[in-house]
Amino acid sequence: MKKVLLLSSGGLDSTTVAYQLCKENITVQPLFFDYGQHCVEMEWDRLNEVLPQEVLTPDRVDISGVFQGSKSRLIKEADLWNEKVEDDDLYIPYRTMLFFGAAAARAQTLDIFEVYTGFINSNHAKEIDCTADFMNKLDGLTEQVGPVRFISPFRFASKADVAKAAARQGVPIGRTYSCQAASDFPCGACPNCVERLNALQEAGLI
Repeated sequence: MKKVLLLSSGGLDSTTVAYQLCKENITVQPLFFDYGQHCVEMEWDRLNEVLPQEVLTPDRVDISGVFQGSKSRLIKEADLWNEKVEDDDLYIPYRTMLFFGAAAARAQTLDIFEVYTGFINSNHAKEIDCTADFMNKLDGLTEQVGPVRFISPFRFASKADVAKAAARQGVPIGRTYSCQAASDFPCGACPNCVERLNALQEAGLI
């Protein structure tokens, strides 16, 4: 049976990819990165709750030391009652490049040569390393240094497209978690929350 590694966060996008892969009878090894995000335990708990039962036990890797001392509000949680959080406050430099490099290394170590991600063509938070153009360039780089290949089924899809696919696959959408600003409840105002709510409305799910 084919085996792949999946970058998993407990969010809607990667969880939907997991369900699709399982429906195709592909063995999925989830990989979760603890990069020091303030919501790491919430993400980890939700990931273990929402992934399909067929996947292998998720692999949790700690790379938090890289971003130690970061001022990003994804690392240092804001007091949302008293502090205003702008899009730029959430940016973490080179995070996606780090994810890709670490995932490729982990995959090849496990004799896996396909890494799936839930990345979509989104720039809602001015994250230049989350666009389709950036992913294409990163693919070109990885192809030159090793056998691992990256596959992002929703690279050219909208969040609403992902929401519709999630509904078709029976993903527990309401239990997925992707808030950037709060670690114990969806704030409803950060770029991820706004994009998610708009997508669910567009998909006719709320």
